[in-house]
Amino acid sequence: MLGIICQKAMIIMLLASFVLCFLYWFSGSVLIAIGQAEDIAAQGQILARGLIPQLFAFALNCPMQRFLQARYVSSGNGGLEIWYSQGLVLISGLLPNAEVSLDSISVCMNYLNWDMMLMLGISYAASIRVGNELRAQRPRTAKFSVVVVTTTCFIISLILSIAVLVLKRPLSLAFTSSDEVIEAVQTMTPLLALSVLLNGTQPILSGVAIGCGWQALVAYVNLATYYLIGLPIGCFLGFKTELDEAGIWWGLINGVGLQTAILIVLTARTNWDKEVDKAAAGIKRSNDEATFENGAAA
Repeated sequence: MLGIICQKAMIIMLLASFVLCFLYWFSGSVLIAIGQAEDIAAQGQILARGLIPQLFAFALNCPMQRFLQARYVSSGNGGLEIWYSQGLVLISGLLPNAEVSLDSISVCMNYLNWDMMLMLGISYAASIRVGNELRAQRPRTAKFSVVVVTTTCFIISLILSIAVLVLKRPLSLAFTSSDEVIEAVQTMTPLLALSVLLNGTQPILSGVAIGCGWQALVAYVNLATYYLIGLPIGCFLGFKTELDEAGIWWGLINGVGLQTAILIVLTARTNWDKEVDKAAAGIKRSNDEATFENGAAA
């Protein structure tokens, strides 16, 4: 059954990629239509056209990845974070000093995405570990796994945050030689360090929640904190105050911070014995469905 779902997803995503490739190819005109500067739109179009092959690669890779993960535990919701971060970069190009704002946020977002990739990898591992422990009816081990992975990732993120603050100029020079952009990136560095610190908790607890089977709840929390709270706050601070790109980033921090707080409360209040019972009921239901399908096929 999972194989059929994976195949259907691949077909749907390939069709969607075919449609999106036209948007990518003519992205320059689209960017100009929404108020982007012509020189930035031209450079953006070059980048977007280079990313077209990635669309089709993701159309095949993502369903297969989710298929393999679903053999252990269902997972997802990563697209909401990715679209949100890309939206912030796009919005920053509409600020008064668009070139510097776009460059500085892009540099900071690159470093944040690198950190996010590390934490998402650990998040998937935590999700699978918690799900396996619940299905094995070991609630205390599942709880202990959550404590260990959360503590470990927080320590890693604390070290990375300090490194960001100490190395703020070298980090800027790695991407640009413009004095104006370097100064803007260094101004944003404390906010980047705070985001890296939050990254040590938020993705991990999301993985834990998914391992417990709370995918829908995590999706709603992501949607509310990113798009209904973080994005409006960022737009207000970025366009209605003098914070500019820092204001947009403060919106990101508010959204992620609120999401982290919600996930901490949900995890702290979890009754792991009940989660074991839910996992056992889910396994029984899956086995009953498989038995029914095999009987119908025979």
